[in-house]
Amino acid sequence: MLILKIPIAGLLWIVWWAVHQVPDEEPQVDGGDGGSRKPRHPRGPLPRAPRRGSHGEPPHPAPARTRTVLVRARHRA
Repeated sequence: MLILKIPIAGLLWIVWWAVHQVPDEEPQVDGGDGGSRKPRHPRGPLPRAPRRGSHGEPPHPAPARTRTVLVRARHRA
């Protein structure tokens, strides 16, 4: 049971250490956009689905189902 508690204690120590860290001071750079550039070419809308027929008719019904033939052997008595 003690071996299973070691990773938990290590995790708690790492969290405690991260909370008490002092943030590094970043140098002040004049100019620039601070990394908030917008993409050059925004993506356009997705293409529309193709229309069925000349006036947007509903899609054609599904084709008829085909069943596989099960061959059963005859029992000869």
